[in-house]
Amino acid sequence: MTLNAYLDIAPEVQRALDAGQPVVALESTIISHGMPYPQNVATALQVEQEVRDHGAVPATIAIVNGRLKAGLSAAEIETLGKSGRDVVKVSRRDVPFIVAAGATGATTVASTMIIAAMAGIRLFATGGIGGVHRGAQQSFDVSADLQELAQTPVAVVCAGAKSILDLRLTLEYLETHGVPVVGYQTNALPAFFTRDSAFSVDYRLNTPQEIARALHVKWAMSLKGGMVIANPIPEAYAMPRTAIDAAIEQALAEAQAQNIGGKESTPFLLARVCDITGGDSLAANIQLVLNNARLAAAVGIELAGMGGRA
Repeated sequence: MTLNAYLDIAPEVQRALDAGQPVVALESTIISHGMPYPQNVATALQVEQEVRDHGAVPATIAIVNGRLKAGLSAAEIETLGKSGRDVVKVSRRDVPFIVAAGATGATTVASTMIIAAMAGIRLFATGGIGGVHRGAQQSFDVSADLQELAQTPVAVVCAGAKSILDLRLTLEYLETHGVPVVGYQTNALPAFFTRDSAFSVDYRLNTPQEIARALHVKWAMSLKGGMVIANPIPEAYAMPRTAIDAAIEQALAEAQAQNIGGKESTPFLLARVCDITGGDSLAANIQLVLNNARLAAAVGIELAGMGGRA
């Protein structure tokens, strides 16, 4: 039995793949765990529309009733949004159990990459990747996203790593596993809510064509793994670093006091940062995801033109 026996590709997505047109994968934990209802549903549909408006086909990914889905209906997105955190947050280790149980789950960066690769989708737009958590020297809390980037051939357009993480250790981990971090029109690593950080990217590329060319060559040489394409949040929506750092420190202290860790830590921290900033971080989050969707579509168009399935 092949992996495709468990996979449903939406007709619109399948037609685009068959025609060699660009397709952009989108994750679903941002719907269930990243934002409150109904903003989560509205944002998910808005991001899909942004991809379409910029010349590509969106494929929101999740597990629904035990089926791997590359492309969701509006009704399925609504169900995920309403269910919120009652939906299982699914990373690589969880996929076989959710499928075997015939359950529904929202996919993280790692599991979205897995299902996208099964479907033949090479580009994925999200908010920020997971990484090495602060205090990982004691907790060993390292996101499975990083290992997935090292082995699965999907490029992730994001606003850098989530600023709640240890950015230096996240970059070190990616370097160790051979994952390139590309800055789109920037030399500095974006830090999700802010346009830069104290850390540098591996390569600066200034056009979607340059990014697509690097991806095309990487995969043409059968080099495994993906690529982090770090796209700074639009300047109009970027948050002051001092304000966001203070909010993160407060949220981290609260998480530690409440003994919150593992897969629950990121949703908790993002929700608390949103509360502490009076909702400013949520508005910024929405804008950076839309910005990443636009860039992913542009890179997809260029990659498709080079004969690389995107």
